[in-house]
Amino acid sequence: MKTTTKLWIGLGIFILLSPLGLMLPELFKAGDAWGEWGTDGIKELIGYIPRGLEKLSSFWSAPMPDYAFKGWEEKGLTHLSFAYIISAVLGIIIITAVILLLGKFISKKED
Repeated sequence: MKTTTKLWIGLGIFILLSPLGLMLPELFKAGDAWGEWGTDGIKELIGYIPRGLEKLSSFWSAPMPDYAFKGWEEKGLTHLSFAYIISAVLGIIIITAVILLLGKFISKKED
């Protein structure tokens, strides 16, 4: 079996396991994943929102906030799990396309 085939199989397994990011925190009554806090979460953790973070917090909004489609936040675990899987697939497609385009661009410069 080729190395790239093993890579795609591994990525497929990780894609299918991505809904565990929803299930495990719910099961163990954990809060947000480390580093995924919004300004509200940071204020709750440290008591205030740093000025620079507050200023930059409106600069970027995620295309799929919370890895879900608009309006799906309250639809239940099945819908959210499906949205997590779609989010993972879209992320892998976008990253792969960017890497392939950069590779073509860089290899043409070297010719």
